[in-house]
Amino acid sequence: MTNPKRYLVTAALPYANGPVHIGHLAGCYLPADIYVRFQRAKKEDILFIGGSDEHGVPITIRAMKEGTTPQQVVDKYHALIKESFEQMGISFDIYSRTSNQIHHETSAAFFRKLYDEGLFEEKESEQYYDEKTNTFLADRYIVGTCPVCANENAYGDQCEKCGTSLSPEQLINPRSTLSDATPVKKKTRHWYFPLQNYEAFLKDWIVNGHPEWKNNVLGQCKSWLDNGLQSRAMTRDSNWGVKVPIEGADGKVLYVWFDAPIGYISATKELTDKWADYWCQEDTKLVHFIGKDNIVFHCIIFPAMLKAHGGFVLPDNVPANEFLNIEGEKVSTSRNWAVWVHEYVQDFPDMQDALRYVLCSNAPETKDNDFTWKDFQDKNNSELVAIFGNFVNRTFVLMHKLCGGKVPAFHTDIADDADKTMMNEFETAAKRVAELIEQFKFRDALFEVIDLARKGNKYMQDKEPWIVAKSLAEKPENQKLIDNCLHICLQLTANLSILINPFLPSIAQKMLYMMKVVDKMLDWENAGKAKLLSVGYSLREPQLLFRKIEDTEITAQVEKLKSGLVKPAAAPVAEAPTSPALKDTIQFDDFAKIDLRVGTIKSAEKVAKADKLLKLEIDLGFEVRTVVSGIALHHNAEEIIGKQVVVVANLAPRKMKGIESNGMILMAEDAEGKLLFVNPDGSGKEGNTVN
Repeated sequence: MTNPKRYLVTAALPYANGPVHIGHLAGCYLPADIYVRFQRAKKEDILFIGGSDEHGVPITIRAMKEGTTPQQVVDKYHALIKESFEQMGISFDIYSRTSNQIHHETSAAFFRKLYDEGLFEEKESEQYYDEKTNTFLADRYIVGTCPVCANENAYGDQCEKCGTSLSPEQLINPRSTLSDATPVKKKTRHWYFPLQNYEAFLKDWIVNGHPEWKNNVLGQCKSWLDNGLQSRAMTRDSNWGVKVPIEGADGKVLYVWFDAPIGYISATKELTDKWADYWCQEDTKLVHFIGKDNIVFHCIIFPAMLKAHGGFVLPDNVPANEFLNIEGEKVSTSRNWAVWVHEYVQDFPDMQDALRYVLCSNAPETKDNDFTWKDFQDKNNSELVAIFGNFVNRTFVLMHKLCGGKVPAFHTDIADDADKTMMNEFETAAKRVAELIEQFKFRDALFEVIDLARKGNKYMQDKEPWIVAKSLAEKPENQKLIDNCLHICLQLTANLSILINPFLPSIAQKMLYMMKVVDKMLDWENAGKAKLLSVGYSLREPQLLFRKIEDTEITAQVEKLKSGLVKPAAAPVAEAPTSPALKDTIQFDDFAKIDLRVGTIKSAEKVAKADKLLKLEIDLGFEVRTVVSGIALHHNAEEIIGKQVVVVANLAPRKMKGIESNGMILMAEDAEGKLLFVNPDGSGKEGNTVN
């Protein structure tokens, strides 16, 4: 769509069953935010819609693991996810949730319309059933061996190791996630949406109507269409979700992938009473930002649903990204192999834009890409600090030193080719950045911005105003050369603030503050102009836009990632048990250095924003120690008060989540991986030595 009247942008609804990691950001949320901020700068009418997907099997599985209810799970993680997005500058107009009443009403009405028009097929079929728990098993309740890559823990809908979409019937040796029992087949009744009836429409709409879509999106769509579409169940046996709004459907809810995309509509309804202008007018440009694992749902199933319902616009583009790996390995939430956004913000406060920069510059736009902490450090130090930040800082320092802290005049009578070439670069870069963002090539667009700063550094280095300043006593007329150089550099700085704003909004705001200008400067109509800062205008002292990241910080992050890794359970083998491998041999003198003391836990509380940590106050007889221990997933705080424990009392203090921990308690691990207290049977006195 070339000239839309309004834009509607959505970003995939994350499951509210855990925090968001940087792979999520790189996949769809950061690209969506860059695109939206750019369109806002162009003063387009645009809405940015997001929210938590709070139904489906992952929620109920998490609730079982945490010994809580699905509602408590979604309340906890919705708040955490929402806060993480806000901290990273993801500027949703609304971040809603599918547990809201307006969503239940909207998705139920959508289903009811299709049902009343006879568009569903009612079928009785055999589905997997767990006889131990008397539960029908939706696809995510079933795991087994992937027929493609032999991953032994593939889900019934997808293998997270190789990314293949699956059905439970394709799994080898399927088992229930509820009880680990082998499921059986049992009859149940559901309503199916006949996707095959929309196959011709989808082929024409996608293949002929949108040849500009990304190759990975078109390729996956064509593969599904070429293999032939089949009817797909739109209801599930469950008590958690949107109730099926027809008689005789007790114990059944809408399939999560039926109700989740309708969440975009219900969130827009929640945001504005003019929601229909965005969803039902043909001059709306609807763009879905997603990861590649959601392509089929947003390009095949949801458009077919919208077509069947009638009255809704279809997506103009679905720029799906590939996956972001971490340190050479696929992200795995179950193994805790991920960089969690909320932890990054804690570890690197006020450096959100550094992460935005690295994730965009390394975005998996056309293929899976890799995030490493070393690359994060290199890009921050050698590009943000050494190129962009260096140029802006040098410009302001020299302006204050050589031009009295004011924007100097530009003297056209002595302007040379280098001056004219540099000013022409403003407009060229602005045009190129805009074109690339419109094409969803955010990585290339960001490169153009940094490259403009790089050219600014070279221009300043060639002009050497600090050298010219040494000749002023003999040749005062050379001040004009200094004026021209720094005038151009300051106008370039103003342009850089506009161009970087969609990518690094916090940095753009810092630059506005230094230039003493208001947000209107960031309007895209100003991009490329050579006269943005008025001659004679006083500017503030420079602030460092970025800081260097030290090697010790990176080492700590790599160690944190590796130490938090949860090793997968070993497959059972029919062999005699063997002794576990021992650690390296130590000498008696090494062990003799450890001071073990009996202590009693006097208080225990969860550490804020740290699922695994408890803050313990332990009485050692001679003093009360604060110890931070990673046992929160194994023991409730209130239940361990009064327990006697063995404490390593001479361990060097260590800060964890801002709390100084002075010791470590000894724990043992049982066969199921649960941590158990090692204690002196309750008969020891606080402070007694343990030998």
